[in-house]
Amino acid sequence: MDKNFYITTPIYYPSAKPHMGHAYSSIIADFFARFKRIDGFNVSFLTGTDEHGLKIQRAAEKKSINTLKFCDEISETFRNLSKTLNLTNTDFIRTTEKRHKDSVQNLWKELEKNNDIYLSKYSGWYSVSDEAFYADDEVEDFEGKKQAISSKSQVEWMDEESYFFRLSKWQNHLLDHYNKNPEFISPPSRKNEVISFVKSGLKDLSVSRKSFSWGIKVPNNNDHIIYVWLDALTNYISALNYPNTENEIYKQFWPADIHLIGKDILRFHAVYWPAFLLAAKIPLPKRVYGHGWILSGEEKMSKSKGNILDPIKIIEKYGLDPLRYYLIKEVSFGNDGNISQERLEDCINSDLANNFGNLCQRVTAFAIKNCLGKVPDKIKFEDEDLKILDKFKDNLNLIRQKIDNQDINFYIDFIVNSLFETNKYFNDQEPWKKKEETIRLNTIVYTTLEIVRKISYMLYPIIPQSSLNALKIFDIKEDEIKFSSLEDHYYLKGKSMINKIDILFKKIEKEND
Repeated sequence: MDKNFYITTPIYYPSAKPHMGHAYSSIIADFFARFKRIDGFNVSFLTGTDEHGLKIQRAAEKKSINTLKFCDEISETFRNLSKTLNLTNTDFIRTTEKRHKDSVQNLWKELEKNNDIYLSKYSGWYSVSDEAFYADDEVEDFEGKKQAISSKSQVEWMDEESYFFRLSKWQNHLLDHYNKNPEFISPPSRKNEVISFVKSGLKDLSVSRKSFSWGIKVPNNNDHIIYVWLDALTNYISALNYPNTENEIYKQFWPADIHLIGKDILRFHAVYWPAFLLAAKIPLPKRVYGHGWILSGEEKMSKSKGNILDPIKIIEKYGLDPLRYYLIKEVSFGNDGNISQERLEDCINSDLANNFGNLCQRVTAFAIKNCLGKVPDKIKFEDEDLKILDKFKDNLNLIRQKIDNQDINFYIDFIVNSLFETNKYFNDQEPWKKKEETIRLNTIVYTTLEIVRKISYMLYPIIPQSSLNALKIFDIKEDEIKFSSLEDHYYLKGKSMINKIDILFKKIEKEND
């Protein structure tokens, strides 16, 4: 079985500081990366910054600062965000790096060599904000100006010499790939959107600009800058040392298992990117997943609207793991979602403090008092014990399948239901009434401790630090967490010490409480 796994976030456009949408994509990618690692995979997890284009050049000019210096400063805030979010990314790429520039220019040469690029003239609508070209029927009038219907970003008329990529040539090839690989675009609603767009007829794509200078120059023509999306998309292979396709990293991890992106950049990833790769005779990624937006109220966050939600401020107030848990549980993956302070506080109090934290505290305190502070060694499982233990063993492969299909909702529901069942089990079994029945008391305590371990393992990809804090009960370290061990009912060794732990989550005192 292939035990390599390559996941990427979009590379973020550092024209302003990070917002909740950036945090969401990164946290979700980190969830998958962590899960695959504890399931025995060799994981490559890429994130980074997309630093070229007219928008960046104008932002730097507005601040009267050198463009590269501007990129250095803003890119560093995204690198710091990776640390703040406790991401396990294995690489952070910047499109201003030499390794990336070399890859982009090589890809251009391949496209040119295969007669998929030609010089002509572009006349049409261009959005600097989206760094995207729009047809007449994709543009509308708004307050005396033109804007893109899909993104509501202002567009301007552009008329200049440009190199074109023969996108139209690859229309049927793309449709054939979508048909033969139905999981290539997810979720299904996004796939239908892309297929409809491609079937409507693809036009050749302008892939160079002459009106600004901040970008990677076209090989053998310094008057032209390579279109920012052709430049940016190449990061997924430049990080693997393309064009050296014989190097070990490239052979291990390409094609990517999943490009995780926001739905607003689906067209670039599901149409343009595979077309570039087909033309260059490079294998296509296995999947592109376009998740929903994190909304501010009912609107997408944008700098122009002034409705940016700052993840750092929420982390400072509530902590990182509660934010990670909230975004993974409360935002139905694939759909839009928003941040609600009330729902976040409910998650902390109900799921984290009461259901998980309190369970850990209760069973640990009981075991320390009644089992000499050790994992019980004389046990005898009965049907009610095996029923709750077997749930994990019986669902291991199903959970793996759900994760491979990005069904995060199933995963989190499984955990929440397991917490509820375990708390109910401990209450219903009433071990405090069985002090004269040593074997039965021991078995109830052992079973509950074993479920605490299993749930802590499953929570690790979601709330890693809190899970590790819980696992201090058993002195289990991060590198010992193995998903496959969830089927082992006797993982905890009898007579091993149990450690008292600090409160995992402090309850939020609400004003109306």
